[in-house]
Amino acid sequence: MQPFTTLTATAVPMRAENVDTDQIIPARYLTAVTKEGMGDGCFSAWRYHDDGSPNPDFILNKDHHADAEILIAGRNFGSGSSREHAVWALAEYGFRAVITPGYADIFYNNSLKNGLLPIALPEETVNMLHDLVEEAPDTRIQIDLIGQTVTLPDGQRFSFGIDPYHKDCLCQGLDDLGYLLAQDDAIGAFEAVH
Repeated sequence: MQPFTTLTATAVPMRAENVDTDQIIPARYLTAVTKEGMGDGCFSAWRYHDDGSPNPDFILNKDHHADAEILIAGRNFGSGSSREHAVWALAEYGFRAVITPGYADIFYNNSLKNGLLPIALPEETVNMLHDLVEEAPDTRIQIDLIGQTVTLPDGQRFSFGIDPYHKDCLCQGLDDLGYLLAQDDAIGAFEAVH
């Protein structure tokens, strides 16, 4: 995983609420066992028409959001099944963080384990971010994981919570197994004494 300490990037405003994992990555993509290519399926039912052509009305197909690394979404993002592929799809598409008023628990935990930073902010703050990015798509938002803040160009700053273990793993770019392997010297020293 890529370490995450700070990110300054543009964002995609997606006001939809209750976006479930099947909308993020349709079931036909679940046969894959690796993350590679998952970005192609990200929101594919919304991104493409039935004939495979891009849907010009869908927010991810707008040119001014082509390089966005932050997704600002509505309430209850990632509900539905526990498919980890949904997080893979968002990350492979290019998102490094998602900001919403609230997440489905399994999606939130899958995000933390796969290097996608899930940030929960109050609904009024998220609505304000939606408005801001809709009016000025080139707005660059700064996320500081170490300081646990989201900062806007005008200096407005919002704090978010994250547990210390997952914060440490994200900062180091480690998943759960990587974290354990990084403790190899300490484990060896403990075993030598016992």
